[in-house]
Amino acid sequence: MKLFTSEAVTQGHPDKIADQISDALLDAIIEKDPEARVALETLVTTGQVHVAGEVTTSAWVDATKIIRDLINQIGYTDSKLGFDGNSVGINLAIGSQSPDIAMGVDRSFEARSMRKGDVSETYDLQGAGDQGIMFGFATDETQELMPLPITLAHQLAHRLTTARTSGFIDYLRPDGKTQVTISYDLKGNPIGVETILISAQHDPDVDHREMTYDLHQAVIQPVLNKYPNLDTENTRIIINPTGRFVIGGPQGDAGVTGRKIIVDSYGGAARHGGGAFSGKDPSKVDRSAAYAARWVAKHVVASKLAKRCEIQLAYAIGTAQPLAIYVETFGTGVVPDSLIADAISKTFDLRPAAIIDQLDLKKPIYLQTATGGHFGRSEFSWEQTPKIIQLLNQINYPHATLGNPHD
Repeated sequence: MKLFTSEAVTQGHPDKIADQISDALLDAIIEKDPEARVALETLVTTGQVHVAGEVTTSAWVDATKIIRDLINQIGYTDSKLGFDGNSVGINLAIGSQSPDIAMGVDRSFEARSMRKGDVSETYDLQGAGDQGIMFGFATDETQELMPLPITLAHQLAHRLTTARTSGFIDYLRPDGKTQVTISYDLKGNPIGVETILISAQHDPDVDHREMTYDLHQAVIQPVLNKYPNLDTENTRIIINPTGRFVIGGPQGDAGVTGRKIIVDSYGGAARHGGGAFSGKDPSKVDRSAAYAARWVAKHVVASKLAKRCEIQLAYAIGTAQPLAIYVETFGTGVVPDSLIADAISKTFDLRPAAIIDQLDLKKPIYLQTATGGHFGRSEFSWEQTPKIIQLLNQINYPHATLGNPHD
């Protein structure tokens, strides 16, 4: 038996507040100016919000109002919590995108290298907004093709937030974290829930035993009921292990955009290139190419070419074509990984402009990604798999036994 653990956080966690502010501002700008270049970082601490970064746009948005409204919506509406949307101090330090970066994005290396008179494809004109590596991952251990530990952790965090915002558990406060340990058999199949840990901010006069009971009934059990095949008979439940969690949010810990990138992605079950998502417009491949890598990996698993698949994409700043595509199926592929990589390159156009177009990324969709994870959610375009048949048609391997992708 093997154990693996992932964590998630609620919308009131300080790092997630920072992510939401960055993405709320991005959405407001991109709604008015889809061609805007946005790279915003947020820091929150007791009574303060600091937003810094680079924005090049024709739009004007009321950033201060957006920030205050969002903080209130999250649930920080009282200065007694050390963070209040109505009174928090807001500092904006925002410049414009460096012309050195804009030069490569506006006109790619490929476009600049063409001889006079050559005609370029539209997708060749835009270069990547930065160099870097991006990973995507998929596994068949859940219906969402996501790792089970992070899936359960996000579901618990969502239930915790819903219990608070609905008033069903009225003594909860916005900050919270969940953590799930799953046991796997030696073949890598999930077989049971070893441990569930929940740390939930609460009012100061709450009895710990009452809270343990309430969270078990309203948060934990409804999630576990969706997985009847998992062994939960001996699951260890831990609620607020220090016994008290009253001081939380930015009063308890400063929060920064991008500090929960593992929570945002695969819970540590796959590698991560290091680039954060929130606050960045889709010309930044840290975001758009990470979405595309998940899109590709999910196609591989959904088409039954592998039970697990990790994709790595590499880009150079100012270039359109990725420098490299790497495929790892961890021994679960029905054909060699090299053939899958070749089929991917023939099926998917992974130039930044093509990714943006295919996944329809110039829309104000980003605030909803800032909590609950960026992957495994059907409302996002990168979670759809319309190219399964195209991908399978590129596989020509005599020893392959390809399953029906719709089984």
